[in-house]
Amino acid sequence: MTTFPNIKNVPRYVFGPGSRHSLSTLVDARRGRNGHNPAVYLIDPFFTGHGDFPQSLGARTDDAIRYVDVAEEPTTDAVNSLLDDLRAAGVNEPAVIVGVGGGTTLDTAKAIANLFTNPGRAEDYQGWDLVKHPGVYKIGVPTISGTGAESSRTCVMTNHRTGLKLGMNSDYTIYDQLVLDPELTSTVDRNQFFYTGMDAYIHCVESLAGRYRSPIGDSFSATVLELCKRVFLDGDMMSASGRENLMVASYLGGCALATSFVGIIHPLSAGLSVVLGLHHGVANCITLNALAEFYPEAHAQFRAMIEAQGVSIPAGVCASASDEQLNAMCDAASLHEKPLTNALGPEYKSILTRERMLGLYRRM
Repeated sequence: MTTFPNIKNVPRYVFGPGSRHSLSTLVDARRGRNGHNPAVYLIDPFFTGHGDFPQSLGARTDDAIRYVDVAEEPTTDAVNSLLDDLRAAGVNEPAVIVGVGGGTTLDTAKAIANLFTNPGRAEDYQGWDLVKHPGVYKIGVPTISGTGAESSRTCVMTNHRTGLKLGMNSDYTIYDQLVLDPELTSTVDRNQFFYTGMDAYIHCVESLAGRYRSPIGDSFSATVLELCKRVFLDGDMMSASGRENLMVASYLGGCALATSFVGIIHPLSAGLSVVLGLHHGVANCITLNALAEFYPEAHAQFRAMIEAQGVSIPAGVCASASDEQLNAMCDAASLHEKPLTNALGPEYKSILTRERMLGLYRRM
């Protein structure tokens, strides 16, 4: 008998310029009948210099406000440390978790929401459907577009002890509410806007080239690719319309992932992140830049997008990597069996051999 996945998407979202101003009403609705239950705000540190930014989002003096360290992407240790800090501050049953930022902040908020209601530590839930209880109600407010963290069913974390970069892949990880305000992306660095935006493009390139597909997922992915072409090939990607289109592409890209898996780019990118500490978006771009043999059409289009937007992709990042580091990258990439099977089939190890993988890394 064929098994059909029961797909879950974000139940509610508010979209449009200025929509962030509705957040306080959404938070207050979760505070309970007496209105006393505190909220937890996890915010990108970019906004530390923006005066009363948390208060403009509905934060009160009795709420827990934490600025998430985004110098590196989420680690199991960082998530555990943040949870311990909140509990030590007396936060045990928050009314709502609000994540405001990019993929690192949004993923951290999802992980924290799950760990408040599930026993154990972050590393206990790296995998598929290991989270058994609904997390704290959570609201996501992305301030950069591309990762799909706002709509995906995972929150990616790196466990430096095991070398595993993998999230809590669970229906309970999905946000309960989103506030999608493209005005919040207007101050993003231009190169970073491109690197992160390309994550949405790459998700859907890999999904459409893979073996685990569905008509709905394909429709999401095809729409994302058309939106990305509109953003990155026509005019200024950071125009008001460009930012709106990319925010939609990011959201739909996360939805597409719920129906499929990524491919070769993400596992090799994970090797760069785990070993060299490169952030996910730029690591993806570096990886696609070296994978013309696997994704020739997407690679050619990617190069045209780079040219059209005048951005730069780092080169030679593995030039000084030791043999030990290169082998560690291969080990980290090889842990991603489902994406590699999606891309190359069950015999993927005979196609993407270690020698071939090492050769790809040496090109980066």
